[in-house]
Amino acid sequence: MESMQSFWPILAAVAAYLVGSLSFAVIVSRVMGLNDPRTFGSKNPGATNVLRSGSKAAAVITLLLDAVKGWLPVMLVGVYGPRYGLHDGTLAMVGLAAFLGHLYPVFFRFVGGKGVATALGVLMGVSVWLGLATLLIWAVMALGLRYSSLASITAAVMAPVVYVLAGDTFWIKNTPVAFGITVMALFLLYRHADNINRLIKGTESKLGKKAAPPAVGPDHGAHRGHPHHRSRKIGHSTEPKSPHSGKH
Repeated sequence: MESMQSFWPILAAVAAYLVGSLSFAVIVSRVMGLNDPRTFGSKNPGATNVLRSGSKAAAVITLLLDAVKGWLPVMLVGVYGPRYGLHDGTLAMVGLAAFLGHLYPVFFRFVGGKGVATALGVLMGVSVWLGLATLLIWAVMALGLRYSSLASITAAVMAPVVYVLAGDTFWIKNTPVAFGITVMALFLLYRHADNINRLIKGTESKLGKKAAPPAVGPDHGAHRGHPHHRSRKIGHSTEPKSPHSGKH
């Protein structure tokens, strides 16, 4: 019996990781006939990059499903875990496993997204109030400055702070969950390193901006009919000379 109790947390974490490994940005794009989000824009398989394809519906569906896969394992452990001896430590481990599954999905060669929506789902599973507070921070930054990456970075940094400061008021604060949320925040900062560099340089794309179309190579045949070349022909008379033009 004791061996089974020690096995349940591992099984729960593995299951959460597999659920997190479902890259819905790629799956939804394929189902809806869109380009693979790993081939355009930031090449990140996430809802923000799917939005750059021009399909708001696909982006919303991706966002919701990515959040659900973080929320579901945490919610299940929180509701049904105690009867199997799964408590706060397992809840934190399961949330982190689902988040890491999104970042390094086993089904997609360990190349995943940045984990913002999945992290939000994990926070919603821990406490709806915590998730809403973090979402509010993201929304204020995103709507105010139009940079999704900056909004995500700010929300990631503030999530563990909010959890600790508002703990025991809106939710029961505990060390394993605080540690798990902090680790997620550090991973989110690491995954946004390129965005941070672009923000500093002022080259970061704003929210809702479509991906630039692929560059078209020069048309070498266009030079044949270029107006400049035609004008030089016009400058020289091409009319036939009169046979009497040289005789007087």
